[in-house]
Amino acid sequence: MNPALHVPVLLMLLLSAFMALWFRNLLHSIISLGIFSLLLALEFYILRAPDVAIAEAAIGAGLSTTIFIITLRAVRDRNRREKP
Repeated sequence: MNPALHVPVLLMLLLSAFMALWFRNLLHSIISLGIFSLLLALEFYILRAPDVAIAEAAIGAGLSTTIFIITLRAVRDRNRREKP
């Protein structure tokens, strides 16, 4: 395993995790978490675990991000309806 491949991906993982915590806008945080999951899938692929990488990309980046966005929209719509 070549460390030259791992270092940039791990640094981007740290950056995306920090950005997910730093953003005040929840949608931006959700997108940062989706990017984090995609980068994690890339790291699994670099570590020669393509089955885990596919599962992380599909479930972590795809499904979880979609569920978070749908939930955020539902909460925002509900808050708009409850305000007089």
